[in-house]
Amino acid sequence: MTEPLYPLRIAAAPISWGVCEVPGWGHVLDAHTVLAEMAALGLSATELGPPGYLPRDPDELRSLLTTFDIAAVGGFLALVLHQEPERVIAEAKQAADLFAATGADVLVLAAATGLGGYDARPQLSEAEWGTLIDTSAAIRDIAAEYGLRTVLHPHVGTQVETEPEVERFLADSDLDLCLDTGHLLIGGTDPVLLAQRHADRIGHIHLKDVSRAVADEVRGGAMEYSEAVRRGLYVPLGEGDVDIAALVQSVQAAGYRGWYVLEQDTALRPTDSAELPTRDTERSLRYLAGIATSAARI
Repeated sequence: MTEPLYPLRIAAAPISWGVCEVPGWGHVLDAHTVLAEMAALGLSATELGPPGYLPRDPDELRSLLTTFDIAAVGGFLALVLHQEPERVIAEAKQAADLFAATGADVLVLAAATGLGGYDARPQLSEAEWGTLIDTSAAIRDIAAEYGLRTVLHPHVGTQVETEPEVERFLADSDLDLCLDTGHLLIGGTDPVLLAQRHADRIGHIHLKDVSRAVADEVRGGAMEYSEAVRRGLYVPLGEGDVDIAALVQSVQAAGYRGWYVLEQDTALRPTDSAELPTRDTERSLRYLAGIATSAARI
């Protein structure tokens, strides 16, 4: 794929090549392979993936990214925000230091359960919810000292997943959202309507497309999230049930000019290569090319 990329600010993420923070998620391709695949598709920016996947030393990390002519956008950080705030804030500070050293500008925060993985979650008490709100605000302030914006990512299997939880977070916190089209739909929120209701609170976007039939099984408890990913929950953009074109057009019209991160959660088998995730990412890029021109006119 050699044509120039599109008017939208498009970035990649290692999870599209199966690189996930969950132990036992699947086969993990090495960083050089993943970055080379991104570069071959013409992608010039990426989120950094799970802590420790790319080098933790800032000089090493900058050198590696420079090798592939790829810039850092920021990174995803799933932390247990409702417990042990001092420890969690210290962990976030380390991540913010590294992100800032690479020239990144956003910390994507998720409210992890503490159980490991994304297949189950406890109910929080009112006190725990209050701790979650306070801890996310403290992380926002720490990240701001490093020149980073912090956004909260509603995510399947976290403490902010369902539509009522998303709305409550928006009411109780002043953090903007990472609007993840796939996780929102799986959690029962229409991402297009959410973007229209809260246009001024969209700080970052992860683009996914989802098979609604499989998503319904996850939401109804008939299938665990990790199994659903393996069974084709995520599909290339334009091939599922999220109205990606309407979403892009809506947020562009509202003035959003941030990143659109291609992030199709994938789990690889031990024998899998980069070929399939690269092909799916290319199909998503070609779909975006078809809608970006009209969005650029807005």
